[in-house]
Amino acid sequence: MVPIKVPEGVNIILGQSHFIKTVEDLYETLVSSGTAIRFGLAFCESSGPALIRHDGNDKELEAKAVEIASQIACGHTFIILLANAYPINVLNRVKMVEEVVSIYCATANPIEVIVAETDQGRGILGVIDGVKPKGVEGEEHKEQRRAFLRKIGYKR
Repeated sequence: MVPIKVPEGVNIILGQSHFIKTVEDLYETLVSSGTAIRFGLAFCESSGPALIRHDGNDKELEAKAVEIASQIACGHTFIILLANAYPINVLNRVKMVEEVVSIYCATANPIEVIVAETDQGRGILGVIDGVKPKGVEGEEHKEQRRAFLRKIGYKR
């Protein structure tokens, strides 16, 4: 298990891809998603030189994405760290990148990445995203949820 603390004010998208071209295609997808978005991304290559490839338009987020990729250290894994945007703003576009195989999570919560290791390498089995439920929402909670979505501009 690899614990990952997402930096304050940042969201993470953790996924799996299959080709070195992932870094450039994800960069193009993200940079064209909005002028205010800041991001860093890292991709764990799983053949040849097996390097952590990286890019972004924010050097701190890029460095943090490389750090997280180094901790997870699973082949064909990519990490995107987003600021000034939410995963909902880019997730469908990320999923449409030809090399993207799957998304494990998209969150601002601390995560735990469940990793298996064999003689060949490492792979992600799953992700624990945040905490377990503490109860069931009541009417007051529903109103708070609805008010929050309107406050941040996702509902009218």
